Amino acid sequence: MDALVTGATGRLGRRLVPRLQQAGHSVRQMSRRGAGPGGVRGDLATGFDLAHALAGAEVVVHAASDPRGNPWEVDVAGTRRLVEAVDRDRLRHLVHVSIVGVDRIPLAYYRAKYAAEQVLLASRLPVTLVRITQFHEFADELLGTARRGPLLPVPMGWRVQPVDVDDAAAHLVSVAAQAPSGGVVEFAGPEEHSVADLARAWAAVRAPTARVLSTPVPGRIGAALREGAAVPARASRGQHTWAQYLASAPPPA
Repeated sequence: MDALVTGATGRLGRRLVPRLQQAGHSVRQMSRRGAGPGGVRGDLATGFDLAHALAGAEVVVHAASDPRGNPWEVDVAGTRRLVEAVDRDRLRHLVHVSIVGVDRIPLAYYRAKYAAEQVLLASRLPVTLVRITQFHEFADELLGTARRGPLLPVPMGWRVQPVDVDDAAAHLVSVAAQAPSGGVVEFAGPEEHSVADLARAWAAVRAPTARVLSTPVPGRIGAALREGAAVPARASRGQHTWAQYLASAPPPA
């Protein structure tokens, strides 16, 4: 099929594109600049060239996001622009990448991701919303940033279930080949952890002299994560564990 990936140059998109190609899809990689083999230009923030980029696409995997900039413009308004630009006569499946907990964790970015989901559910397009837990690489980066000399402070009681990004990419290819669900499905890593346990395993590999310090985090966000809002009740699961990731991956640059 003719497939288009938004966010093709991101952490997930770089793993997703070759897997779609291996599954027999002809893949276009959408970005603002449209550079590189298979690259097409399309800007979710402005709508520039979106219709041209999406023309003829039978499968769209919408992995683009802007967590550090303006997610309301890119994730929400950009998803609305995407809905308006798709070729409805050709589209068979739009797979949207979201995050486990967007409906329960009161972070501003998560509210934007949840709003983007509602845009798609109201669009009457053939959609599947895939909520995924945090990637191992992201957790690795956060823990490295959190370390303060000999101390590694982490939130007390938070529960997480991080996932391997390659497992997530493979799962998305599988979802794209199926009939649209018309709703939400979830994907997570094989094991649930407390953030403190995650940090201890990280410190043993990345910073053996660091001591993990669990710190209470008040407020609604802390309460939601202690109650397991970032852990799916029912989900397909990847194969690669946090320990396997730490043993094989170099530290983030």
